Amino acid sequence: MVAVALIVRLIVMRFAYLNLLDPARDHYIPGWENGHYTFGREYERIAKSIITGQGFSSPYPYPTGPTALVGPVYAYLLAGVFKLFGALTTASTLAALTLNNLMSSLICLPVFFIARRSFGPKIAIWSGWVWALYPHSIAGSNAWVWDTVLGTLLFTLLVLYTLKLERSTNYPAWLGYGLLWAIAALNNANVLSVLPFFGAWILLRQWRSRMLRWGPMVAASLVFLVGVAPWVWRCSQLYGRFVAFRGNLGLEVLVGNSRDTSFPSNWDETPGSNLAELQKFQRLGEPAYMAEKQREARRVIEDRPLWYAGQSLRRILYTWTNVWNFPPPWTFDEVGLPNAIVYTMFSALAFFGLEWAIRSRWEETIPLLFPLLFFPIIYYLTHQDDGRFRHPIDPVVIIFAACGLYSLFSKGTDGLGKGAV
Repeated sequence: MVAVALIVRLIVMRFAYLNLLDPARDHYIPGWENGHYTFGREYERIAKSIITGQGFSSPYPYPTGPTALVGPVYAYLLAGVFKLFGALTTASTLAALTLNNLMSSLICLPVFFIARRSFGPKIAIWSGWVWALYPHSIAGSNAWVWDTVLGTLLFTLLVLYTLKLERSTNYPAWLGYGLLWAIAALNNANVLSVLPFFGAWILLRQWRSRMLRWGPMVAASLVFLVGVAPWVWRCSQLYGRFVAFRGNLGLEVLVGNSRDTSFPSNWDETPGSNLAELQKFQRLGEPAYMAEKQREARRVIEDRPLWYAGQSLRRILYTWTNVWNFPPPWTFDEVGLPNAIVYTMFSALAFFGLEWAIRSRWEETIPLLFPLLFFPIIYYLTHQDDGRFRHPIDPVVIIFAACGLYSLFSKGTDGLGKGAV
């Protein structure tokens, strides 16, 4: 599965990488209102700042100083790639995409083991192969020089780790769990939306089996807190107020709730796509700029609560169908009909498989429900994107989609439980 997944992804990379080398992606284009360039190179610019001695700073084309716009894990990983292959070169682009493709392919392994533990070997085989050939994983790992693919791998490993700890009181295992949570949170803090529910599930399972020990859980919590504390302290010092991981929530709300809602995200609201906003960002500095955006976002919600609720419902639909405007246009962009068909098909299979999984093995299904329920909430409230924001939970979606396929092409639950642990 891993080998086939990697081969397919590398073949696609051969044709996709040139798009990431387009000079227009890194420069403002004259003639547009306020200037404009293609967004999405924030991590690359921060990585370049790191290796040139400017520290964790300047996510936009012009120097803007220290930033708390994104987490540090992927930025430093990308900085290592730039150190070896040069910043923003063809070689470094190919290396970053190859790393993406390798991580995306390796996700087959935790997907297989999660499915086998929860639903048995047949579902595991279906799940692993579906992930290996999943179109959005293949396309995304060759389009996103972002924390998305690494975050998906880390989050899927956390799901598997959580299932493994159900009956474990081993201190090293729990310390590793705390460390993995810290790394995942410093890559994409939204994984923490699921942490309380995973923790409560383990606690309940251990209490029911009379294996509950508080010592390993406390030790894991301490490792997590020690792991994230330096970054939280650094961001809080930068902003002059408490900041947990990132300081741009207000701006994210405005991106998805502006006057222009023709797309799920209006990137012209950001300094990355609007020269006037970038100049304002430079003039005020990041902390003051983000504080102003926080106030603007609060006013948008307070002044138009029903409209904001409608936009949030629209984002829920978009998350699971990729339908933003109706009818979807026949285009190959994020809101086009082809994307909508594929997304809707996999979501429908997943919800069909979820119903089957609850009937067949409801206790094993519960922990896999938490990512589907809680991870997307922040994106329902802010904005959605071209599959990046849902991607970390796509492995769980694929497992349920495999359950749906299995239930369609097999009779009853014969052999379901064989090999499940």
